[in-house]
Amino acid sequence: MASFKEHFEIPGRYKKWSMGLMAVGVLSLIVGFALYGTHGEGTRFWSALLQNSVYFLLIVNAAMFFFAATTLAWGGFQMAFRRVTEAIAASVIPIGTITFVILMCIVFGGKATIYQWLDKSVVAKDEVLLGKSGFLSVGFFTVYTILTIGLWIVLGWKLRALSRSIDSTPLNVEQGRKFMFKTTIWAAVYIVWFGLTVASVTPWLWLMSLDAHWFSTMYSWYTFASTFVSGIALITLFVIFLKNQGYLELVNEEHLHDLGKFQFAFSIFWTYLWFDQFMLIWYANISEETVYFKTRFVGAYQGIFYLNLVINFLAPLLIFMSRGAKRNWTTVTFMSVLLVFGHWLDLYQMVFGSTSKDHVPMNLFDFGIALGFVGLIMWQTGRVLAKFPLLERNHPLLKESIIHHT
Repeated sequence: MASFKEHFEIPGRYKKWSMGLMAVGVLSLIVGFALYGTHGEGTRFWSALLQNSVYFLLIVNAAMFFFAATTLAWGGFQMAFRRVTEAIAASVIPIGTITFVILMCIVFGGKATIYQWLDKSVVAKDEVLLGKSGFLSVGFFTVYTILTIGLWIVLGWKLRALSRSIDSTPLNVEQGRKFMFKTTIWAAVYIVWFGLTVASVTPWLWLMSLDAHWFSTMYSWYTFASTFVSGIALITLFVIFLKNQGYLELVNEEHLHDLGKFQFAFSIFWTYLWFDQFMLIWYANISEETVYFKTRFVGAYQGIFYLNLVINFLAPLLIFMSRGAKRNWTTVTFMSVLLVFGHWLDLYQMVFGSTSKDHVPMNLFDFGIALGFVGLIMWQTGRVLAKFPLLERNHPLLKESIIHHT
């Protein structure tokens, strides 16, 4: 095999940007706590931390889902850049830890203005909340959060370790079969746990219970679609960055085209869920269901509600429709950045539309916290990329990625 640049050296500017963005995040945290965290229950402060931590955790975990899903499907097209996916997924460790701390501070701090079900006196007088008290309780919330984040970290680490175990060991046919069988089994275990968390219970606990009286059977799938699109966009941005730095020589327009197709397809899937969830509630016009959309469709968040649809549906629909757009590095870069921001905005209205119903409190504090998480992802991903070879040259499916075409 030809010689490739397999070892990533973190550029000085990259280090400065990642450290600088994390510093912005820390500064925003301090200033935000002084301005918002010491007044009342600090709803504004904790809502911003909740929104950003959950969003960025779910999109880096989406990279691990992409890794597991393509492993389970024996999809070889992504082998040319799979180390990028692995490196991003490693960010689940620091961001998962931060998210856990934030969630526990909210729950054990009794922030009932965020999670109404934390107020026992309210629950005792509310038939609906009382009926949900077995599920919406500090004990269940804590245990399921520990299991959710803990198993994401452990199973993700196991899959990445298996991937790296053959870096220095060429495989014969029989060893290749055993390797593929073992990684397929572990990927399946991860997919099952992902289904029991992101695709079901976890969004109900962390996000939907902000409106404890309201529920939607589509909510978890909607959250998954939103964060998976962002996760693919994040992978795409790192792939393009490394390609521009002279790495990932095997990556070409064919691979870029597939990443663009994933963004296009799951943007349409997100819109399908967005429309179905909204349309069914709007058509039925039942008061206990419409309460969720009251602040978003006709209330203070109306502007964000429609901007959300423009960015996350119309933009990818119109721009990614043509084949050429999905093979254009500049266009794909622009759309990837736009979609990461668009779905951050989506999660913003999902959180703040419940904790600050009367007005949109968005300001520099929210963006500062978000930039801090961006810096953390850059730092962790760069560190992991520099630690291991960029090319899995001994993987049985590597040839499929080399000859891949769309």
